[in-house]
Amino acid sequence: MKQRGWEERRQRPHLLGVLVLLLFFRAASAQLRYSISEELKEGSFVGNIAKDLGIDLNIMKQRGFRIISGSTEPLFKANENDGILYATHKIDREVVCKESSVCLINLKTVLENPLEVHYVTVEITDLNDHAPVFPEKIKRLEISESALPGAKYQLQNAHDPDGGTNSVQQYKISQNDHFRLEVKDRGRDGKTPILQLQRQLDREAKRSHKLVLTAFDGGNPPKTGTVEIYIDVLDVNDNMPVFTKDTYAAVLQENAPVGTAVIQVNATDLDDGANGEVVYSFGSDVKSKIREVFDIDSVTGEITVNGRVDFEEQDSYDIDVQASDKGNIPFKTDKSVIIKIADINDNAPDIEVASLSSAVSEDSRPGTTVALISITDLDSGMNGKIISYVTEDSPFTLTPSIQDNMFSVVTKSQLDREQQSRYEITIIAKDAGEPALTSKKTISIFVSDTNDNSPEFSVSPYTFYITENNTPGASVFSVSASDRDEGDNALISYHILRNVGHENKVTSFLNINSDNGGILTLKSFDFETLKTFQFQVVATDSGTSSLSSNVTVNVFILDQNDNAPVILYPVSSNGSAGVEEIPRNVNAGHLVTKVRAYDADIGYNGWLLFSLQEVTDHTLFGLDRYTGQIRTLRSFTETDEAEHKLVILVKDNGNVSLSATATVIVKVVEPKEAFAAADVKSATKDEEGIDVTFYLMITLGSVSVLFIISIIVLIAMQCSKTTDYTSKYLQDTNYDGTLCHSIQYRPGDKRYMLVGPRMSIGSTIVPGSHANTLVLPDRRRASEEVRSVV
Repeated sequence: MKQRGWEERRQRPHLLGVLVLLLFFRAASAQLRYSISEELKEGSFVGNIAKDLGIDLNIMKQRGFRIISGSTEPLFKANENDGILYATHKIDREVVCKESSVCLINLKTVLENPLEVHYVTVEITDLNDHAPVFPEKIKRLEISESALPGAKYQLQNAHDPDGGTNSVQQYKISQNDHFRLEVKDRGRDGKTPILQLQRQLDREAKRSHKLVLTAFDGGNPPKTGTVEIYIDVLDVNDNMPVFTKDTYAAVLQENAPVGTAVIQVNATDLDDGANGEVVYSFGSDVKSKIREVFDIDSVTGEITVNGRVDFEEQDSYDIDVQASDKGNIPFKTDKSVIIKIADINDNAPDIEVASLSSAVSEDSRPGTTVALISITDLDSGMNGKIISYVTEDSPFTLTPSIQDNMFSVVTKSQLDREQQSRYEITIIAKDAGEPALTSKKTISIFVSDTNDNSPEFSVSPYTFYITENNTPGASVFSVSASDRDEGDNALISYHILRNVGHENKVTSFLNINSDNGGILTLKSFDFETLKTFQFQVVATDSGTSSLSSNVTVNVFILDQNDNAPVILYPVSSNGSAGVEEIPRNVNAGHLVTKVRAYDADIGYNGWLLFSLQEVTDHTLFGLDRYTGQIRTLRSFTETDEAEHKLVILVKDNGNVSLSATATVIVKVVEPKEAFAAADVKSATKDEEGIDVTFYLMITLGSVSVLFIISIIVLIAMQCSKTTDYTSKYLQDTNYDGTLCHSIQYRPGDKRYMLVGPRMSIGSTIVPGSHANTLVLPDRRRASEEVRSVV
């Protein structure tokens, strides 16, 4: 006790000092209040503390103005330079104040020397930035259907973090016939929705109900939240009973639903209490089958449907009903109830396939029977009358048979397996009831094949291109035919039609694979000997009465570079070089001689170019690469040699070029000697020239005639048959020592070109040019268009 008293006396000076200090603070303090909206940006202006407190800015800075904050991160800061209070970061009212209806942030500002404390209150006003939220998205309730109107069921509140008018203000329930909504205001706890039953529920009518409860806040515009509410509807003695009627009879439609009331019997008992309460039951002699179909209410005496009522099983029932009271020794009375079943159209016609052919031949006559059908209906009267038919989109019809309810499916038009090999026939049977019932039965009928289609070639006529010098025994092309029949009737064999005459000589060197139509050659073709030929291939099926068709095959031989150039001039009998003498005084450009050559090939393969392979003086003589003309490049000088040797190389333009050489000796003589020698030489040259010109004319004439005949034959075949392409062969009459035009296959371009002597290798002829180009299809792309560009 003494020690405690001593401690109290020791603390009294301290308490007195604190009291004096608090009085000083109260004397040197002031209070400010600011209001800002939540969600302002960081650094937003709150208020001017210096101005509102009347403190000079210099004094504020000298006296160390500051805001005292707790352990948490400060929400506001004051700038001692301008005395402005600003937010340090974005403020969420619902986080800072949580459940408070009014959100106030209290701050203390301090000035030193002398100590001065000011209180600043910042009110954070609410924004409607949250929508009401229910604890559950789906709520389930169980209510008995025996619940009486007026029963109430409390629901869960919706929560809205916003405060004031932005919180939950009202609830609404979706439109319905059984419930209404009451809202109870619980003050600080908010508003509570209460569901009240207005109309009694009936589980047999509707097993469950779905309601949508919507919560609205007071914002502008208001925000809402919903919850789905699912309501599950959960599911009586000295007097003998006397029936009020002598007889009971009723008519019941078959297929009446379970629970349907059939008839109600009624008996009375003059006794009171339990002895006067009557209960009803079926008699002990009622069969179990009847008990499965009907039931009787023991209290009301109402007979209801308990099972399936089917007229086709039984059209009437005689039921013994017993009335009994509840006395200790009950009294019983029996009464017979007659129930007649009225037929309704509840049985669709039954379609049964009695017999069905596995297949019918496509050459069957109309009226051929393919199936026997049985159609029955268990209903009676008009409900059992049947109308049957086959869908109209098939070549079959339904005809009645001699026997009742039997029908035949017969053909009504000619069949064609190639157009349709299988038919899905739908048989429709419809009764005459109201409403009518319909049954459908689909049967599959297969059409067997007969050999009524000839083979058809995929292309007619065929056109193929073969390069000369082909390998004997190799397959060069093939033909293909198809047959719309099937089986052996579509099995095709091929053979070449061999006629007596020139074409038979060519076809004798051809052989065909009878199974796949592949054609191979037994010899190598030579373009210079044979340029084109045609023959016919016959395709025959393997039917019992075989059918066949033929196709014309046009074959064009394509040239290869297999002939070397032949020097026509200069030519000497002993193989020595040709000698040409020219005067020494000739000028530049003087024609010394012209080298003439011939190549049996055509196109690039027969297009010859001339070049100087060897010459004694390159500055003296020049050679035209296209014409073979040798001319002087300058005048002769005294220092030039009197004899010059020129070796001319003549080569064609094939992929692998072939060549020949000619040697010309040019002798330079004095003018007088040249004139004398010219007289002698002219006579010899005239004689040789006549022979050379004669052979050259024969050669060129033969090649031209063969070429023109080939073109005419090709054009005639294209004009006489409908095809998807045309060809034009053009020929230039200019000739300067080589063949003028020819067909040349260019593997890189995958096309054939008609080339002329003025074209260089690799040159391109476009439409509108004066040269000629014939584009033919590659035999690997025979189906493409053949164009002739002029």
